[in-house]
Order: sequence, then C-alpha cells, then structure tokens
Amino acid sequence: MQALAEKIAALKKKKGALILAHYYQSAEIQEIADHVGDSYYLAKAAAEAPQSLIVFCGVRFMAESAKVLAPEKKILLPAADASCPMADMADLAEIEELKRRFPQAAVVCYINSPVTVKALCHVCVTSANALKIIPALPQKEIIFLPDKNLGAFLAGKFPDKKFINYPGYCPVHQDVRPEEILRLKNAYPGAPAAAHPECAQETLALADFIGGTEAILRFAKDAPQREMIIVTEEGLRHVLEKQNPEKKFHFPQPPMICEDMKKTRPKDVLLALDQENAPIEVEEGLRVRALRCLREMLRLSL
Repeated sequence: MQALAEKIAALKKKKGALILAHYYQSAEIQEIADHVGDSYYLAKAAAEAPQSLIVFCGVRFMAESAKVLAPEKKILLPAADASCPMADMADLAEIEELKRRFPQAAVVCYINSPVTVKALCHVCVTSANALKIIPALPQKEIIFLPDKNLGAFLAGKFPDKKFINYPGYCPVHQDVRPEEILRLKNAYPGAPAAAHPECAQETLALADFIGGTEAILRFAKDAPQREMIIVTEEGLRHVLEKQNPEKKFHFPQPPMICEDMKKTRPKDVLLALDQENAPIEVEEGLRVRALRCLREMLRLSL
C-alpha cells in the first residue's frame, strides 16, 4: 500500500490534482486524501479549491454536486458505479405528483439526492443545516425527500410544519435494530450512544445524541466518557480513533457497511489520476436548475 500511496502522491502533484474522500470511505482512501469530510463539506471544498482536477472518492450524487457548483472543473469518480441506494429511490414522476398534490409546499431534498432530484426542489439540506433551514422557510408544508427517517426526525423538531415524507431510506442505517442498541448499552453501561438521523425512529429513541457525521465527531471529542456507542457507517471509526486515541468506540453488529462507499480502492484512484477517464458531466440546463437548490442551501446556512 505504501508504494501505491507514493505513486498516487507523485501523480497528484504532477497533475495539480486534489483528492477528496468521504468519512465512509475505507481507511486507506481516507489516508491518501487531501480532505476528508461529509458530502456538504466536500462539495464546498471542490468548488472553492484552486485545483481544476478533482478526484472525488465517494458516490455519484456527491461528485454531481461538486460539478454543479464548479462546472469549469474536471470531477473524476474513481468508482464509476458507486451509487447511493437511498438517492436512487427518488422517482421523478412521484416527486412531480407530490408537487401537484401539495402546490403550496416547499420541496426540500436531502443532499443525498441525484442532480435530477435537486433540479426539482426549492432547497437542499444536510442533516446538520436542516435544523437552521427548515424554520427559515415561510411555507408551512414541507415535501421532504428522499429519506423518510431524516424527515421524521425533522418533523419532530418542527411541529408547526406539516411534513410530507418521501418513503426512501438508507438501507445501512435503516437495518440497525433497537435490540442491537440495547445490547450495546447493556454491554457498555455508561457509554452514550450517538446515532445518525438516517436511522429509524425506534432506534433513534434509544440514542443519547442524534446528529450527522460532523456532529457525531464533535460529540465524541467533547463528551467526557471514554467509551461510546456509534450508530453509523463503520468508516467513521477511522477518524474517530485518530482524533480520540484515548477513547474506545463500539459500533453495531453486524457492521454497518455501505458497499458503494467501499467500492473505491487506491488502485482506482491511481487509474483515475492517470487516465482522467469518464469525468462527471451534467447537462447545463439541468445544472442551472440544481444550482438554485444548492445556492439556496448555502444562502440559508449563513
């Protein structure tokens, strides 16, 4: 792996490229990346970086968001078939039907959505900035998609809004059972449980803290306990242990693994840098419509 990492570093320097990786990528990919973060952070990093060649180690909707924000840059997705099951659940015809049924509603999409969905929505949100954006919307009705679990979590935070939640979900988070959280709590008494809001409501009900990846990282750093239960994809373990070497983290079993996030291998990154094949492309009209959604998120996040 060391020799491969050195080849990647040399080629990256030669081409003036930037490597971005999501927290759910493998430890090997995180270690060769220039920046590691959540999808919102990485999209902004791609747009604001001076480099014009971006290798995006994540899934397709993330690379698409980067291309929407930075159309002049070449965005490469090393694992071209890395998708997001939840993002793929969003059906455009069903979304159009919801918009017809609830014409006064704000159409809000989770950032975990393809560019075609973003183009149909008023604003995009993350699990973190949704808590700021939702109350800022004048509409009392919210069509929220594609994640029903995040939608239900937000609906509980804002009872003055009527949420119409699309029935999508992240299989990795949805499949975590409350019984497993109870098992971990019994095995590690006193260890707080931090869960991602993509989990089902019965699982979140057992959590001591609910937040996205960045929020979980902050919670883990600030909490006084030396042991914690972390209910999200296993890839977050790498950065948690790097940032908190004195603490121990317990994840559910069986491991929460996103197979699409794990498709990217170091050799794929090297090949992408070398050949620059199949860059992410977004038709300009579609890009402009999706850009409005992302820009509104950035505006309301200030």
